[in-house]
Amino acid sequence: MLCAISGEAPEVPVVSKKTGAVYEKRLIEKYIEEHGKEPGTDDELDVEDLLELKPVGGIVRPRPPTLTSIPALLATFQNEWDALALETYTLQQQLSQTRMELATALYQHDAAIRVIARLTKERDEARDSLSRVTVVSSSAAPAAGESMAVDSEELPEELAAVVDETTAKLSKSRKKRATPKGWASASSIASFEQLASDDLPAGIAPATAISLEATGSGYAAVAGLGSAGLGIYSIAAHKVERTIPVDNGAPVTAALWATQTKIVVGTSKGAIKVYEAGAEVASLPGAHAGAVTGLAVHPSGRIFASVGVDKTICLYDLDAGKSVSRAHSSSSLTSVSFHPDGHLLGVGTTAGDVQVYLVKTGDLATTFSLGAPVQALAFSENGYWIAATAKGQTTVTIFDLRKEGDAVVAKTLDVGSAVLSLAWDYSGQYLATGGPSGVTVQHYAKSSKKWAESALAASATPAVSVQWGPEAKQLLAVSTDGIVSVVGIKEE
Repeated sequence: MLCAISGEAPEVPVVSKKTGAVYEKRLIEKYIEEHGKEPGTDDELDVEDLLELKPVGGIVRPRPPTLTSIPALLATFQNEWDALALETYTLQQQLSQTRMELATALYQHDAAIRVIARLTKERDEARDSLSRVTVVSSSAAPAAGESMAVDSEELPEELAAVVDETTAKLSKSRKKRATPKGWASASSIASFEQLASDDLPAGIAPATAISLEATGSGYAAVAGLGSAGLGIYSIAAHKVERTIPVDNGAPVTAALWATQTKIVVGTSKGAIKVYEAGAEVASLPGAHAGAVTGLAVHPSGRIFASVGVDKTICLYDLDAGKSVSRAHSSSSLTSVSFHPDGHLLGVGTTAGDVQVYLVKTGDLATTFSLGAPVQALAFSENGYWIAATAKGQTTVTIFDLRKEGDAVVAKTLDVGSAVLSLAWDYSGQYLATGGPSGVTVQHYAKSSKKWAESALAASATPAVSVQWGPEAKQLLAVSTDGIVSVVGIKEE
């Protein structure tokens, strides 16, 4: 037994009734007198709590023989010195390690503070830049510092009435509309040949879009990322007759022949411009806070729409040349198309969704999931199908606006190569697809309600954008390399 205070064998051992620790009687009594507590604890201890231990037989323990001579004392001192030296060395090692850990912790803390400060600064700069971004809602620029709008805007009453009138007229006639007389048959489309293949002039390529004038005048607008901007291509002459520089040579990312005389273009700077007879008649330089990615004209010819990477859908009054309404998506937008009746507007997103909005109010009506960033979409003239394809995919998914759940997918067409562009014909029977590997035509037979692919003789024609010609007897395509191709029925 050793004393819990001195560490020596006690001459008069006592034990604490509370903890069971053994003490030298004189030492513990003196400690209790000074502190009133038991050593090593905060528990109070009285002398009455001590129980004296008595040796059996009353034999007194002799003094340790090791401390009865000077050599033994010297050995004991040497052992104590060695233990003290070892303890000092250990303490120095622990101190050095603690200093290193503290230095590392301080360095990491300082680095974290610097990262937080940098991110806070970047966040504040981003917020400041966002607060300074303005979205033009009319032909006049907004006041400096005006914040970007985030709520959808409804169409003015005058244009809302145009939408209602157009929808009522077209939806009623659509149900009774037969295939126009003289329209191309599936067998004639299968015999399409290449009628022309012409290089665009320098400055237009790489091409981004082609848009055919709807009245069949024989001209098409070709947009490109080059400095020449926009080219007017004559189908009969097989050449670009004139070019229109756009926005000081800014790349043209979208083009649309909106009416017989007016062409709308969108640029990589977010500008929307309207040209008539080669002259600029309207300009909205800040329509989008980023590149314009798609344009579409309303069936009435009075309204057109644009979408961009800034997640904004803008509607414009073509006659007045100004923005009249806007809606906002949750993702950047890649493409846009009006429903043939004019009451719905479909857009494709980089999140892989096809979103359908109400034209009059800008409210989201429904969403179809494609699973990958939408490359192109187009409404069918039958009024209840919308075709869409994703970037890099070889399939075209046809959604049915009338269905819900799994039944919403009416058909999935496997083209066999990447699809960049889609175009329905006026009869709703033929869906043209264009891609780097060529052009295909998917035929829907209304009588049998089955799909079939028409084997085009000129299917190897590459196309980044494709459009149907009059009576579905021609297909116009433009490739990124700047080659305009015309395929169709060869006249005798």
